[in-house]
Order: sequence, then structure tokens, then C-alpha cells
Amino acid sequence: MNEQEKIRDRGVVIDAGFAGMQRWGLRIIVIAAAAWVIGWIIGHSWMVLYPVSLALILATVLAPPVVWLRARSVPTALAAAMVMLSFIGVVVGIVAILTPQVADKSGEVAAGATDGLQKIRDWVTGEPLNLSDGQITRAIEAVQEKVASSASAISSGVFSTIGTATSVIVNLILILMLTFFFIKDGHKFLPWVTTLGGARTGSHVAEVLNRSWNTLGGFIRTQTLVAFIDAVIIGVGLAILGSPLAIPLAVVTFFGGYIPIIGAFVSGALAVLVTLVTNDPKDALIALIIVIGVQQLEGNVLSPWLQGKNMNLHAGVVLMSVTAGGTLFGITGAFLAVPVTATIAEILRYTNEHIDDSVSVLAPKVDSKAAETLDD
Repeated sequence: MNEQEKIRDRGVVIDAGFAGMQRWGLRIIVIAAAAWVIGWIIGHSWMVLYPVSLALILATVLAPPVVWLRARSVPTALAAAMVMLSFIGVVVGIVAILTPQVADKSGEVAAGATDGLQKIRDWVTGEPLNLSDGQITRAIEAVQEKVASSASAISSGVFSTIGTATSVIVNLILILMLTFFFIKDGHKFLPWVTTLGGARTGSHVAEVLNRSWNTLGGFIRTQTLVAFIDAVIIGVGLAILGSPLAIPLAVVTFFGGYIPIIGAFVSGALAVLVTLVTNDPKDALIALIIVIGVQQLEGNVLSPWLQGKNMNLHAGVVLMSVTAGGTLFGITGAFLAVPVTATIAEILRYTNEHIDDSVSVLAPKVDSKAAETLDD
């Protein structure tokens, strides 16, 4: 090979670069179109996917007790029925105890939050800060309107209309029935997928589904434990401070714990604002210290330790997924964002493992060919 053959013309190099950009551009367009189609399908089938998603999440929590009972020779149907009835009994008992206290004081929580925001506005616009009142007032008024509208929805309840009540009841019954079938017959699904897809495809699909199931179950169980610990610490702290709304705020903290990062921030801010109104600034400062301490405990100890290898997601990825899910689908999207992202991440990890396996299998062949070339 002479020197002229080794030198590539600049036009050839530029043309090759544009050809690569063209190929990748077409691929990106095809992927975006596929994502749009998937989003369209999800949007138009959400009425079905919503109860199925919640039932799957609930089944990940209830399936281990059913497996434990089946291992002790309890019939599958009986084991599933026992677990479902026990779960419903526990939930009904908790709701019966907490609902009167939370429902009666939901208006007070909202009023306390708005009054707390007003106190903060008066403080930052007065001495010694003397900040501009215009933007602060508009921002606080927007938050107050949002809190007030939320409080109105809470106080009026989800059963304000017959249509809403019917929808909630139908969805609840459907979720419970689907959960029962999932925990009763779910162990038959993966073998069926393996048989249906064949030895080559079915085994991969079954493995991905199994990993996704374990990841989802681990997330829900550990997040429940983390949320419960947060709620207990904050509730006990507020009760020691003498806050009359300690129990409602603890309940809000518990449910906020299912929305990582954002839920903890919002519920903590709500607890501090309400304490500022119901008690005094000193107690509000102590409540702020408690909330920050709990969030640091959760972020640096509880979540990394309890979640461990279940999630393996960076905090930035979690925050972006929660924000995107909340923007697209509201509170339901924010709740489902992290499980969906964790499932997608598990699929990508499995794919990456097989890519690495393929590369490691091909590498010796490439090396042997290179060695033969060198010998020649």
C-alpha cells in the first residue's frame, strides 16, 4: 500500500461523517416515533393499565406471605385468600382509626400552612431583611391558592359526586380482585412465558420479568419501611412539641414517603409551616431541625442501606423521573415514576450483561485471528 492510498480525501471523511449522522438521525426519529406510539397507547388504555399497575405493586408486597404459606402445604387459593383478607382487615382498621382524626383536621393543616407562609412573607419583607414584597407576595399567594384548593378537595372528599364515588369503588374492587389473582396464579406466569416464547426468547423475557418483579417488590417494601420510620420520628417529635396536628402530619409524611425526594421535602415543609402557626417560631425551628435530621437519616442511611441493590439508581435519575411522572400524570405519575424507571433500568442492565457476554465470547476469536495474522 503506497502513501496516496493511505491518505483519505477530506471530502470522503466528511461524507462518511454525514452518512453516520444520517443513520443515527433516522434511528432517533424512529425511536421517538415508537416512544410516541407507546405513549399514545398508554394514554388511551390508562383506564385499564392504572388498576393493573396498582394491583401489580400491591401483589409484590403480598406475594411473599403467599409463597411462605404454599411452602408449608397450604393450598394456593386458601393462602391467597388468607393473605388478602388479612391485608384488607389491617387496612380497614388503620383507616377506621386515622380517618376521623385526619379528615377533621385537614382544613386546619391547610390553614396552618397558608398562615405559616404569610408569617414568612411578613418576616422576609420586614426588618432586617426588607426584601421586595411584589414577587414574594405573588409566589406565596400562588402556593396558598394551591394549598387551599387541595384542602378543599380533601375536605370535600373523593365521594363528592356519584360518578367519582362509583369510579373509586369500581377501581378499588378491580384492584383487589386483580391482586388476588396475581398472588394466587402469578407463579404460573413465568413458566408459561418461557414455553410460549421458546427456549431462546422466552427464557430472556422470563428472566427480565423476574428481575423487574424482584426490583419492584424490594422498592415498595423498603420504601414502606422508610416512610413508616420517617412518619414515626416526625410524628413523635411534633407530639413532644405539643403540636395538635401531629397525627395528621405524620400520616401526610408517611404517604409523602412514597414519592422519593419531592414527597419528603413537601411533607417536611408542611410540618414546619403548621408548627410555626400552631406553636411558636422556636418550636418551628425545632421541627425544622427534626425534619432535616430525618431527611438526612433517610438519604444517607435508611434508603442506601435498605434499598441496597434493589434500586441502584442515582438520586438525579430519581428526581428527574418523579418530576416527569408528576408533570405528565399528576400524583399517580409521581408515585409510579420510580418503580417504572427502576424496571426500565433493570431491563437495560440485563441487556448490557448480555452485550458484555457477547463481547467476551467474541474477543478470544478476534485475538486468535490477530495472532494468526501476526504469525503470517
